[in-house]
Amino acid sequence: MQEKILILDFGSQYTQLIARRVRELNVYCEIHPYNHFPQPDESVRGVILSGSPYSVRDAQAPQADLSAIKGRLPMLGVCYGAQYLSQQFGGEVKPSATREYGRAILSKVVANNPLIAGLSDRTQVWMSHGDTIVKIPENYRIIASTDTVPVAAFQIEGEQTWGIQFHPEVYHSTEGKQLLKHFVVDICGCRQQWTPDSFIESTVRELRDKIKGDKVLLGLSGGVDSSVAAELLHKAVGDQLVCIFVDMGLLRKDEFESVLKSYESMGLNVIGVRAGDKFLADLAGVTDPEKKRKIIGRDFIEVFDAEAQKLTDVKWLAQGTIYPDVIESISVNGPSATIKSHHNVGGLPEKMNLKIVEPLRLLFKDEVRRVGRELGMPEHLITRHPFPGPGLAVRILGDITPEKVHTLQEADDIFIQGLRDWKVQDADGNETSLYHQVWQAGVILLPVQSVGVMGDERTYERAVALRAVTSTDAMTADWAHLPYEFLGKVSNDIINKVKGVNRVTYDISSKPPSTIEWE
Repeated sequence: MQEKILILDFGSQYTQLIARRVRELNVYCEIHPYNHFPQPDESVRGVILSGSPYSVRDAQAPQADLSAIKGRLPMLGVCYGAQYLSQQFGGEVKPSATREYGRAILSKVVANNPLIAGLSDRTQVWMSHGDTIVKIPENYRIIASTDTVPVAAFQIEGEQTWGIQFHPEVYHSTEGKQLLKHFVVDICGCRQQWTPDSFIESTVRELRDKIKGDKVLLGLSGGVDSSVAAELLHKAVGDQLVCIFVDMGLLRKDEFESVLKSYESMGLNVIGVRAGDKFLADLAGVTDPEKKRKIIGRDFIEVFDAEAQKLTDVKWLAQGTIYPDVIESISVNGPSATIKSHHNVGGLPEKMNLKIVEPLRLLFKDEVRRVGRELGMPEHLITRHPFPGPGLAVRILGDITPEKVHTLQEADDIFIQGLRDWKVQDADGNETSLYHQVWQAGVILLPVQSVGVMGDERTYERAVALRAVTSTDAMTADWAHLPYEFLGKVSNDIINKVKGVNRVTYDISSKPPSTIEWE
């Protein structure tokens, strides 16, 4: 039985980060909404209560029934979670005199407490709250303070229940990972057996038991998620897996050929379908981003289904769903109000009457890559940047034409290849490329033209925007601080080599408030 930690999500932006830090300790954990979590069974070793954008004093503050957990399982309340444990059981939380945000130093630490034992004297932590605990219940004991926060951490007497008003999961809490290890390993007793190798072993076994002798269909995109899903399924069921890779005419330059060759070298049974003419014809004259996505999603289903109909005995449709997708669908606030259309094979299960199998639904993106490496997959597939399902269609603002697609492909190829070629040192002093320091990058073809001068002639041609971001999971992203020398070279190369482009800009907006893609 897979031992695990439950994380009850009260809506904090840091909840996924808590889960990632626990997973980095090779301990499996699951995120569940505070108001819809499973009854703990013998596999649950402990529970973490997340932070929240709400104040515990708000009328609409999240309320959780902890009766099946508190005092029975080890529990750690983080920020809002700590304040909730105090407020609900006889303590008092009030607004801070000044907002407690940023770095703080723990002092007055009870050194022998198992949660914080071994932490350095005056260790740095990260605060982020507008309220503070001013009174704790009678059977609570303070185990750490800061100069401005008397109750930085507490434990309930007679229980393995703790609360901390800081965030151990963020980078600025310098020994936060050690504190989390004290909780999940030393206190909860987790054995740190959640590894890529153990995941592959258990997943392959489960896939074989589930699929048996049936055929499985998988739509490949060229991205890391579908590629790793394909390799896992192939390891489990071999030639029962049939993959379809559709060229919508909106991929990067020469991508269809290069990715198809990679898949074939992996021994996968792949059907490559060129359907660019159909997609571009149906997109002609369409400028609305959501309409573009719906047309692409509809056409993808038609092309995919037509190929699938040529096969027999297919019972399963595999998808590259990963854990952030699952979390989004069951989040505290429910699924996003407006979910972008076309997530590769959206709508296919209903149309084709197939059962769904999602081998990666428990993994974060970095874990998917670790599993891919353990499977021995080609590094260039594992490290590929995310790419939007609708392809370059959402990077061409305005209507889409074959000429615009060609222009964007050429400019994009120069940018991406430039990122690969530009060598820098990583944090450990090893040589790497800008490409591997960036989460996602691409070129946007703008619906504007600008005046330029080339030789003795004035030009009136297209402008493009370069976009590169750093991130860990795409929930938030910062613009990549690329070297000026690199940007200058790429700009010159694009203007000199791509006919019809005479201006290059660089997008320096972050997510939020912007998004990674422009449409």
